Amino acid sequence: MKTILHFIIKEFKQFKRDPKMFALILIAPIFQLTFLGYAANLDVELVKICVYDNDLSERSRNFVSELESSGYFQVYEYANNYDKLTELLEKGKVVTGIVIPKDFEKILGRGETASLQAIFDGSDGNKANISGGYLVSFLNLYSSKILIEAKNRSGSNISLFNSIKAESRVWYNQEMKTRVFMVPGIVGLLLMIITLILTSLAVVKEKEIGTMEQLIVTPIRSYQMIVGKLVPFSLLGLVSVVVVITAMRVIFDIEVRGSIVFLFVSSFAFILSTLGLGLFISTVSKTQQQAMMSAMFVVMMPMMFLSGFAFPIENMPKALQIITHIIPLTYFLTIIRGVVLKGIGIGELWQDLAILFFIGILILSLSVLRFRKRID
Repeated sequence: MKTILHFIIKEFKQFKRDPKMFALILIAPIFQLTFLGYAANLDVELVKICVYDNDLSERSRNFVSELESSGYFQVYEYANNYDKLTELLEKGKVVTGIVIPKDFEKILGRGETASLQAIFDGSDGNKANISGGYLVSFLNLYSSKILIEAKNRSGSNISLFNSIKAESRVWYNQEMKTRVFMVPGIVGLLLMIITLILTSLAVVKEKEIGTMEQLIVTPIRSYQMIVGKLVPFSLLGLVSVVVVITAMRVIFDIEVRGSIVFLFVSSFAFILSTLGLGLFISTVSKTQQQAMMSAMFVVMMPMMFLSGFAFPIENMPKALQIITHIIPLTYFLTIIRGVVLKGIGIGELWQDLAILFFIGILILSLSVLRFRKRID
């Protein structure tokens, strides 16, 4: 035990002599969380539209005015023909084109249904889908307003029979901001990056400068060397969790609603797998550059794409959905989003935590065995 403790102290002294390491652990995560948090935003707050008004009536002008007053739409330009509208859509200047038909005012005045044409730029499906939802909501309100006006003018009783009125309540993310969903996931992503890269680079660095061979010929046993190497990275990983969660609260005003203790236990379980992967990469890499490339392209990018960090797992093909079940980040994202956003804990997430521990211990054990073979 004393040997391991001395090895751990030696590792921390090595960190102290490397200022870049402290910057990587304490400062870089804050900048990364800030940049990624503001960049990872799929919300559409204002839809730029082009209006092609064939009616040019008071009713059509009022319609466009109310469309802008809704707060979701901004008229970028009025077109005189379809070619101009098409040009603006092709250049990406507008997301939606609204075509108001001729006799729009007369049709509504007769109490008939007027048809509008809405053309969406579908090259960005998410933006087009959200814009379409905004427009449908506005048209429903506008139609109700017309119905009420007609009722007041005629003095007749117009009512809807067998109608259902839904009162919506949004939990956990009342404003439905993409950032609130993405930022907790970024915490897991940064934890993976820090622990995985630090472990792989630190061990390979020992090889490059020749100290690994010196350690091998000392009386230090292989398990003591491994524990002495991994414990400091585990502690630094947990420190980075504290730093990033604090930054998340200060910068984005996102509080941890659930148990902090459960979150740290889950973080430790996740760190087991990232340390194991970093240790494995160090055994197959000869240089720090090779270790960095292997960590980025072989481990981190597939985990980021297949874990549900940015893309819903249920939308993936069945074959890829099976692969997601063996990715540790998948379970950690479920846990951290549940704890931070929903305030749930071990009662609801114990299965994810158990699987995370199992995967972590398995990966770490296999990596330790391979590392022993390399130093024998």
